[in-house]
Amino acid sequence: MNEFSVDIFMDRRVRRSTMVLAILLMVMGTVGILLPQLLTLALSVFIGFLLLLAGIVAGYLTWLNYFRSGLAWLKPFLLVVLGLLLIFRPIAGAATLGLLLIVYFLLDGFFSITFSLALRPLRGWGWTMFNGILSILLAGVFLVGWPFSAPWMVGLLVGISLIVDGIALLMLALSAEVP
Repeated sequence: MNEFSVDIFMDRRVRRSTMVLAILLMVMGTVGILLPQLLTLALSVFIGFLLLLAGIVAGYLTWLNYFRSGLAWLKPFLLVVLGLLLIFRPIAGAATLGLLLIVYFLLDGFFSITFSLALRPLRGWGWTMFNGILSILLAGVFLVGWPFSAPWMVGLLVGISLIVDGIALLMLALSAEVP
């Protein structure tokens, strides 16, 4: 083994939970591939609610600490407006969401490749490497078609990524040693 290798040990409960998560990721990914616009809308609305919640919390903290500062109210205002925009106009936010996903896929690819190299002598490491390479390729495909293909491509590429993440996780769980 090289100096970066790790051994994967999972107890039965962790292994079972990992396998359930992997299957759920693959099911969600399949839905994303079959109904990409639905997944895009769901992601946009979900992120909209997160931004709205963040804006409300930031507004509350601004109220407590910086009530008189007009500039301090800018961040909560922007978060609430962006959240409401994504909730009520999710297709308009799909292009922006696509740009964020490009960054996510690039980072996911880099970290998956790095992790796979650490796992390399173990069975299942190749699936993690494949996942990383595919994530980088998905980022490139999305970048070429952005912003025109965003409404359907967000769901499709996230679906593909979820399926491959699930397969990689399942393969690691199946290859882990159970004491």
